[in-house]
Amino acid sequence: MKELLRTTDPTIVAFASALLDGEDIECFQIDVNMSILEGGIGVFPRRLMVHEDDYDAALRVITDNGIDTGQG
Repeated sequence: MKELLRTTDPTIVAFASALLDGEDIECFQIDVNMSILEGGIGVFPRRLMVHEDDYDAALRVITDNGIDTGQG
């Protein structure tokens, strides 16, 4: 698995997941429980992971839709 996206905004994660699903690219959210535990104040980012073989295609989908990956 490789990190595709990092954000504190859960709506971006949901949007990105839907876009990837539409392209038949599997993704997995991590750090969801940590962000819930912090009380929704947005301190801990959620990360969206994809399989390494799908990374380039997934990154293209994300950037073509104007989503900042949050990775620098």
